[in-house]
Amino acid sequence: MEYFPLIMLALLAVVLFVLPARQRKRMQEQNAAMQAALTVGTPVMTTSGLHGTVAGLGETTLDLEIAPGVVVTFARQAVLEVRQPADGTQVVDDDRSRPADGTV
Repeated sequence: MEYFPLIMLALLAVVLFVLPARQRKRMQEQNAAMQAALTVGTPVMTTSGLHGTVAGLGETTLDLEIAPGVVVTFARQAVLEVRQPADGTQVVDDDRSRPADGTV
């Protein structure tokens, strides 16, 4: 019983340090995979809440079209998530959109 406080302290260290570090690493890997999969035409949302479509890709930056003819440049890390288009179309690899029901 004299080692009980040390065991509890070790468990507390695991809960407070190790588990959150593993979760952070997993989230970083998911974010890196999402950013590597970005292509021109992908609808995204930035960390500031700005919605746009990827218009160009650089090594560390990307261009977002936020309105017809309005293109702004962001750091790639500013992309928070890939969004689905609001009009029911789906994004395909060849930069064309088709209706979600499969009709042409």
